[in-house]
Amino acid sequence: MEETEKKVAEETTVLSEKEKNRVYIKTIAGMGVLTAIVVVLQLMSSVIHFGPFSITLALTPIIVGGALYGVKGGSWLGLVMGLTVLLSGDASAFLTVNVPGTIIVVLCKSTFAGLLASLIYKLLEKKNIYAAVVAAGVVAPVVNTGLFVIGCMVFFLDTINEWASGTPALEFIITGMVGMNFVVELFVNMALSAVTVTLIGYAKKMLNNR
Repeated sequence: MEETEKKVAEETTVLSEKEKNRVYIKTIAGMGVLTAIVVVLQLMSSVIHFGPFSITLALTPIIVGGALYGVKGGSWLGLVMGLTVLLSGDASAFLTVNVPGTIIVVLCKSTFAGLLASLIYKLLEKKNIYAAVVAAGVVAPVVNTGLFVIGCMVFFLDTINEWASGTPALEFIITGMVGMNFVVELFVNMALSAVTVTLIGYAKKMLNNR
């Protein structure tokens, strides 16, 4: 009897390990695909401008990643977006002024956008998945743009004052630098909400299909 119980326990352990490996492999594969999508969309975004700076199209896959893989997944994809911005030269205007400040602002704003959007999604998911996606879609551009504005005021205030030519710095940043970009990014996220919900549902079915 004891030997039978031991065999059953061993078989259960083996199955559990196999299951963990399957989940791990699927997670790596899924995150790899989403990482590639974020990079491609961010590179495409670098040539689309509303005002002096490019918009961000990579927030939707970041939200999807956060929904599927949690806060760590969303944070990683946000970090990837920031790294892509730096490597693509899209932040060159700021790099010439303050390299450390630029790196801090670019990486923090996108990483926290992914982190907080993922957190909001997880908090609302069980109540209503559509509301969770919409809320995450609002939080991501708000955090991304908000931290950019704060970063400009902390690290680049003198340069912003030069660019503003007498206009108050904060007003110039909001109306002249990021206002239209924020509106477009928010609109894109809202417009894609239904698609995002569908993608999340489909991806979860694939992940749960053992």
